[in-house]
This record gives sequence, structure tokens and C-alpha cells, in this order.
Amino acid sequence: MKRWVLAAAAVSAGLLASGCISIHRSAPRPGLTYVGSHPVTLPARLLGNVLIVETKGDENGPYHFVIDTGSSVTLVSPDLAKRLKMSELMPTDVPKVRVRSSEGGTALLDAVTLRKIQLGSARFEYVPALVYDCADVSDQFGVRIDGILGFPLFRYAVLTLDYPHQRVVLRSEIPTEGLPGEAILFDNAEKTPLIAIRLGDREFEALIDSGSSASIDINPAGLAPKFSYGPVDGPTVSTLAGDRPSKVGRLSDVVRVGSFDIPQPIAEITDELSSLGGGILGHFTVTFDQEHNEAFFQHEAADSLATPPLRGTGLSFRKTPAYWKVAGVVAGSPAEVAGVRTGDLISRINGEPVANWDLPRYEALVASADRIDFTFINGAQATLRPIGVVALVP
Repeated sequence: MKRWVLAAAAVSAGLLASGCISIHRSAPRPGLTYVGSHPVTLPARLLGNVLIVETKGDENGPYHFVIDTGSSVTLVSPDLAKRLKMSELMPTDVPKVRVRSSEGGTALLDAVTLRKIQLGSARFEYVPALVYDCADVSDQFGVRIDGILGFPLFRYAVLTLDYPHQRVVLRSEIPTEGLPGEAILFDNAEKTPLIAIRLGDREFEALIDSGSSASIDINPAGLAPKFSYGPVDGPTVSTLAGDRPSKVGRLSDVVRVGSFDIPQPIAEITDELSSLGGGILGHFTVTFDQEHNEAFFQHEAADSLATPPLRGTGLSFRKTPAYWKVAGVVAGSPAEVAGVRTGDLISRINGEPVANWDLPRYEALVASADRIDFTFINGAQATLRPIGVVALVP
């Protein structure tokens, strides 16, 4: 399944890294889809380059969902699964499903069929899903996440992710006047949103992965990408196989998506599928038409596609309301120089309890500050350590 980045040491590292959820069988399809004749517009929040939609659903809502086009399954929290799963005529001994992470680890998750998922006035009935504890993801975003909606859920709908206006739009079909933007084919049997992109003079396939906060993940096999800086150690990421450091750098070449050029983006090295994440997708309105295997990219010309430096202290975290636990320290970073170690606990940032620091506020701090004052706790002892903010990747 998708690997989740721990609360990152840098703004552009975000909270979700690239990779996709996959299971060893064809992606499940929704049973019935009802969108209606008029577009359904859902407000969304852009957190760590990832769109989070809020929908009432029922009297227990509102619910918050990640829209993850890089996932081949839909995941729901145990609480939501308990409320929405079908029990009538369902066997009691449904086997668990083994999922594989983008890093090779595996886990067993319970499979359920949900009566429905309601997104505004759009309804998806008899939805196959896996039960996944979203607590860690919720802590990272600072918003309760009730599920991750995979690409197959929208098989019979036209899905628009409007990053610039922070909204999601659902339609039953492409309008007769067509859609604005440039159409790029993702023609494959499983309707996975893999598109051809270029790195310099080389072409390769990349997954359109809205569940990733990264700009781009590159599998170097057969590409031998050149870097103007790095790759160097990046933020720690958490996977089913355990925590591991990442490798990030700035590419020397232009990445071309359709006719759009992304100059020398920051990229993470992966040994799985290459992918485009929210760091690049966030500049576009992207519409997916699975019936015709097309993705439409619309971009405002005044918006620069250049990716900013990857700034940070060198710290990665696991977040809880009471404290942030250090999950990784980048070698040679200001955090390492300050003597911070994996497992250390932080209770305050610039004198305020960590509970006051939601993701957008912390991202803004990292983007603008020259240093951050962290209060570390060890039992009853509190220690203030100022740690510099630098460009980990210029």
C-alpha cells in the first residue's frame, strides 16, 4: 500500500510520499454509481499538496477523504467500515487481503463491501474496500481522515481534481462542449492512470498519483537521470516494511508532461513506479475520464511550474496531539549538528504546544524561518534547542 511520509522536515516533502496501493488481482469496481445530470462540486482542503474532501454523508458526518488516484483500492477506517459495511447475506469468514507497499512490504487487511459512499449528491453503492486504521494519517494532517478513495471508485464517473481552486468535481459524463485543457491518454487494461512523460530526450511512464505530496518520483532503471544537485538523504518515510530514509535531488533536465515543461524539478528516487505527485499536480486542474482513458491537464499560464528548494531542519516526525516523536534525522543537517536523535520527543515549537501547529502553519514556518526553536522533553526535563532551517536541496 501507499507509504506515508512522516510529518516532514521540509515543506515540499509534505506528509504523503509517492507509491500506490496494490493487491494481487484486478482492481475492484464499484457496484453502482449515481452522479446525476449536473456536476457535483465538493469543497476540498489542500494539505501537504494532497486534496482532502469533506462530505456530510449521514448523521455521523462530516467525513474526510483523501482522493488517491495512485491507489488501486479504497480504504476506510474501522469506525466507518462498521457503520457502512453490508452485513445482510454476507459471509462471516471473508479472508483478509494481502496488500503490497510501494517499498515491497506486505500486510493483511480485512475486506468489506460498503452499502454506499456519499460525496455530496453523488452516490457510490456496494463499494469494495479494505479496512485500514487511518489514525496516523489523521495525526499528520491534523484532520480526522475517514478513508482513502482509490481510482477504481470513479470508474463510472468523470473526476476533476481542481487544485488551484481547492475543489473536486464529479460528472456523469464529459460535457458536450468538451473539457478545457490538454488530453493525455492512459490506455491500459486496468485503467491505471499511467501516462507517458519525458525527461530530457527520454520517455517513460509515470503514475498520476494524487495521494502523493512529492513533485515527482523517478525510478532510475533505464533512465540514468542526471542531477544538478544530489541525490542526498531526505526525510524519513514510513512504509509497511518499516521506516527508511529517502533520497532526493534536483534533476538537471526538464520534465515534460504533454506540452507542459517542469524545469529541473526536485525528485525522489524510487525502485517502484515513477509517479507525478501533488507537488506538480497542484499547478493543474486534472480531469480523469476512465471511459475513454484520458486525463485532461489545464494550467494557467501565469503560474510558474518551477519547484522551490526543499527546505527543512533535517527532522522528520510522527505526530500526536501531545508531542511529536522524531522519526528520522538527515545526516549533516542542522538537526544532526544540534544532537537530535531518532526517538526524541518534542512538546513545543517556538514556545507553543505542538497541538497548536497544524500542517499549513508548520509548512509556512519552514518556508519562511531561518531557525525554529524546539522544546525537547525527557521525563520531567525540558530542553530548548534552536535548529536552523536550510535548503536541503537548493
